Amino acid sequence: MVIIPAAAPLDRSEPRRDKPSTRRAIVPGVALAAAGVGALTAVHYHRLGLTLSHYDARGHLVVARRIFDNITPGWQQIGAVWLPLPHLLNALPVQIDLLYRTGASAVALSILAFAVATGAIAWIVSALTASRLAAAVAAIVFAANPNVLYLQSTPMTEPLLLALTLLGVALLIERVAPPRDHVVGCVFALACLTRYEAWPVTVAALVFAVWARWRRGDALQSAVRHIGPIALYPALALIAFAVFSRIVVGRWFVSGDFFVPENKALGDPWLAAKEIAWGVRMLSGPLLSAIGLLGFVALLAIGAFNRARAAALVALSVVAMAAIPWAAFVNGHPYRIRYMVPLIAVEAIGAGAMVGLSRRARGAVAVAVLAAVAYELRPLDAEAPMVVEAQWDRPNLPLRAQVTACIGAPQRGMKIMASMGSLAHHMQEMSRAGFAIRDFLHEGNGDLWLTAIDGPYPFAQWILIEEKAQGGDVLARTAREHPHFLDGYRRVCEGAGLALYRRRVGIGE
Repeated sequence: MVIIPAAAPLDRSEPRRDKPSTRRAIVPGVALAAAGVGALTAVHYHRLGLTLSHYDARGHLVVARRIFDNITPGWQQIGAVWLPLPHLLNALPVQIDLLYRTGASAVALSILAFAVATGAIAWIVSALTASRLAAAVAAIVFAANPNVLYLQSTPMTEPLLLALTLLGVALLIERVAPPRDHVVGCVFALACLTRYEAWPVTVAALVFAVWARWRRGDALQSAVRHIGPIALYPALALIAFAVFSRIVVGRWFVSGDFFVPENKALGDPWLAAKEIAWGVRMLSGPLLSAIGLLGFVALLAIGAFNRARAAALVALSVVAMAAIPWAAFVNGHPYRIRYMVPLIAVEAIGAGAMVGLSRRARGAVAVAVLAAVAYELRPLDAEAPMVVEAQWDRPNLPLRAQVTACIGAPQRGMKIMASMGSLAHHMQEMSRAGFAIRDFLHEGNGDLWLTAIDGPYPFAQWILIEEKAQGGDVLARTAREHPHFLDGYRRVCEGAGLALYRRRVGIGE
């Protein structure tokens, strides 16, 4: 067991007034090293065949691809449940079949985001502690975590979330001149268009920034005027997204109807909070979790009671990412340990703070934290919770491949009716057999889909139905509620909860 030396009082005095450029000198090196580590790790998971093992990884590729590859291509295909930025960034690259089938372009984006996030953590810690050693330790705590390393090796959106939110926080901590308003604001706006976790972080960071300026002597009204222009950018981004959602799906905000409430924390806020805490411990370990918590509490105390260092609270705004999974679990959303991975950034900042805020034992504390990293983390751990969770669906792949084989080769004009909300991952799998998104009739096709729901026979030669997951998809429910929905079709294949129906020979075929 690693024990942090007891004789390591925290230094609550104001850090040395080094120039920001001097404190940030470590950041490019940290980011470059992280990019190299990230690229090598991505190659490792590619060789293991785990790049696209998570069904959401394949789903994100499909949403990006369908913007152009579609029966009804266009901006409406961006979607309104998942936020749009990751798919817009990848929309053009994934039109290349190789990049779509392998996810290589999206992985490259994740690696870049991982590098930026790691550099931003070093930046934040160096800004708060004026210690390059503390910044390096914080970066290592984050970048050595096997769950973080796995996610940055996939097309998932958490790496981009971390890159933009952490970069926004770092910029906000060191912001001193109005000309930078648009830079900080744009970064937060982009974060808010990446994942919902960025929304509470943005609000918290801006509120704490106002607090910091007020504590440092600004009048409250002056502090609000100083920070207010930054808030305009994410506010406009959220308004634009709400309007887009209203146009595309008829609702200002899609908050439910895409999962079956089954979490034991349903209606229990305290249990939901405990689930989040348990997840963070499982993702790193009890030692690093305790170290990160101690550093978090130290920064909280300093930010709250030390006028000169009130900006420490801005860094702690990152913990607000926990608000989204907490609310989801309270509403019964199935437990996914993936939702806690972004909180590893909070742990890293806290660990860096423990090093940087120690007065005369900085080196000893750094050694203790790094020893905890060596003891608890295995960067390529095949049993890391995120790696294991990502493979839940893996046994179903060969069974679904057999269902795909029943269809045979794609034929000109042939259409397969399937719910993208449930089977986007399988649509991406079918690309290996030569199928494109335009071969499918799905919810994104608007009125055509709605008409086909009333009677699919004239529109689709095949119907794919997910019958088991989440109680069955929209087509499974339609078939149960309307017995004549499948008239003219016969069941020809099934596997892994997936059923395939073929249109009987007759009029229209």
